[in-house]
Amino acid sequence: MSVVETKQVPRKIVIDPVTRVEGHGKVTIRLNDAGDVEDARFHVVEFRGFERFIQGRPYWEVPVIIQRLCGICPVSHHLAAAKAMDQIAGVDAITPTAEKLRRLMHYGQLLQSNALHIFHLSSPDLLFGFSAPVERRNIVAVLERYPEIGKWAIFIRKFGQEVIKATGGKKIHPTSAIPGGVNQNLDIESRDSLRKDVDQILSWCMQALERLKEAISEREAQHRDFAYFESSYMSLVRADGVMDLYDGVLRAIDSNGQIIFDGVAPSSYQDQLIEEVRSWTYMKFPHIRSLGREHGWYRVGPLAQINCAASIDTPLAEAERRIFMASGAGRPVHSTLAYHWARLICLIHSAEKIREFLFDDDLQGTDLLVNGTTRRGVGISCIEAPRGTLIHHYEVDGNDQVTRANLIVSTTSNNEALNRAVRSVARDYLSGHDITEALLNHVEVAIRAYDPCLSCATHALGQMPLVVTVEDAQGAVLAQRTKQ
Repeated sequence: MSVVETKQVPRKIVIDPVTRVEGHGKVTIRLNDAGDVEDARFHVVEFRGFERFIQGRPYWEVPVIIQRLCGICPVSHHLAAAKAMDQIAGVDAITPTAEKLRRLMHYGQLLQSNALHIFHLSSPDLLFGFSAPVERRNIVAVLERYPEIGKWAIFIRKFGQEVIKATGGKKIHPTSAIPGGVNQNLDIESRDSLRKDVDQILSWCMQALERLKEAISEREAQHRDFAYFESSYMSLVRADGVMDLYDGVLRAIDSNGQIIFDGVAPSSYQDQLIEEVRSWTYMKFPHIRSLGREHGWYRVGPLAQINCAASIDTPLAEAERRIFMASGAGRPVHSTLAYHWARLICLIHSAEKIREFLFDDDLQGTDLLVNGTTRRGVGISCIEAPRGTLIHHYEVDGNDQVTRANLIVSTTSNNEALNRAVRSVARDYLSGHDITEALLNHVEVAIRAYDPCLSCATHALGQMPLVVTVEDAQGAVLAQRTKQ
């Protein structure tokens, strides 16, 4: 890899695509005449058309169709759509067996997706450093240097996928959640197989958190200050404020931890949130209505899930939550890299909840479906996906066909924060420096902390080289680097 030297002052840098994230995005960084970063933007360059694709489809097909948005977190969309379609079908509450099966599937999804991000996508940066040689920044290098972590990467994620298969029928794109409940229970053979391994999985999750703490202590200042900024947060919680990643009410807090709104039913989300469109990206910018565009942006995801919760109802995760929150000295934890720490606490919580459900005899129940009495025209639901709050909103006509759909996915809510993180890192690390591949990786590290799912789809074929282009003010190419 070589760079063409020039005496001209570079004015724009393009990173295309951003690597080790789900989906395709790019970053543009503009520099002034002194070589300092003037602005930086994170662009999503894919168009998500599923809101239009499902128009005209029968509402009962939506939970199966809409999850094709993504091959990484399909369960989140499957369950969010099923919860919305419960409302369309006139079902106010599903049976205990059906709800517990859905919850178990959801925690399997949280386990496998968070494990994928922590171990496969982010661990190379956390273990080797942000400026490590490019050939070491991958899961293969992690397996070679840290075989124990490689084992966690494979088997924790595999276990989560087995939970999804046992409750949903398939590891990817399950089919069990239907309007009014589920179409299968957890059979004894699958239950016993999962019971056999769950304690080991939980132990590995705890070991992974301790290893991350070691990495944080080794680079404490960097983990604290990297892409640091304060923000508001939003997540689901139970009515009593306890963490609930499947159902509950919406809570938003400000940068000091004070409540902005609380106890908001998902069906009333439009009273609290508004979505803004900007010309340079396909991704919208939601913000809190009462605070306006400038101050109303917020963050979601594991950092928000921990910051917003008053407590966690599983003992190991709750003990770790207390340690985590103590690092904020009485205020929310704002460090961008704290997303990784929070994500591991959620990983532990998911493993604990899976263990709890595997010893609940209700999951072998046969009362699986509730038939509604009054059809409704609107269904709105919310779930905490691995990346944060996910909202599904549907309208259905008298012929049972979908006429309108709107999805606010987690990465959309984090859009403003992603752009601020990119600007922060670009200004701290790129201003006045020769642009190297290692420095550009710092920008990607900030993006990866949010675990963005840019397209909610897996559709790329062939090679996707990373191309970094430096241009002058007139757009002439001054230098270019390509990484396969």
